[in-house]
Amino acid sequence: MDEAIFKLFLYIIIIFSAVIHEFSHGWMAYRLGDSTAKDAGRLTLNPLVHLDAFGTVIIPLFLMLTSGIFIGWAKPVPYNPYNLKDPKYGSLKVGIAGPAANFLVAIIIGLILRFSPGLLLWTGLPPIFLEFLTVIIYVNIFLGLFNLIPVPPLDGSKVLNDLFPQIWHSVMNLGFAGIFVALFAAMFLLPPIAQFIFWLITGQGIGF
Repeated sequence: MDEAIFKLFLYIIIIFSAVIHEFSHGWMAYRLGDSTAKDAGRLTLNPLVHLDAFGTVIIPLFLMLTSGIFIGWAKPVPYNPYNLKDPKYGSLKVGIAGPAANFLVAIIIGLILRFSPGLLLWTGLPPIFLEFLTVIIYVNIFLGLFNLIPVPPLDGSKVLNDLFPQIWHSVMNLGFAGIFVALFAAMFLLPPIAQFIFWLITGQGIGF
């Protein structure tokens, strides 16, 4: 795959994967009784309403062009935890919904890739189509993992707050340093984990 085409497709997938992620937060909150996201016009898959200047434009493009790694996020979907029907675990469910959606996308497409070895033969699609599927799977695995890192403002910090509040207070003391912890994990710790999960789902290694 041409490098320029690959990076363009990668960027598009980051945006849409981040949109699915944020939509899922709003959808779960709405299912639990909070209409804040819907009232704000954010309960939609339209990427334009979810764009964040840094998370979906500046940082992803800068990192892809300078380091080859990808990190991105969309504008957080608002919700009011006091409106949730489940006051004990409602916030946890909303927080986990985004990463879960990314993993679900990766699993569905990954299983299609795994159990349809004759996909190209049956459909007549060009070989590059399988490379596109590979990118979609890997990006969603990576974004799911990245957002589960337990530092603010990532979803993992919300999960940590609900399950282990004492540890959460210690993590909050990291302040802005938590962002550097997340970036370090994204560059050095998450890639091999994401590759392993990719292999578990698809039964094959990553070809890019």
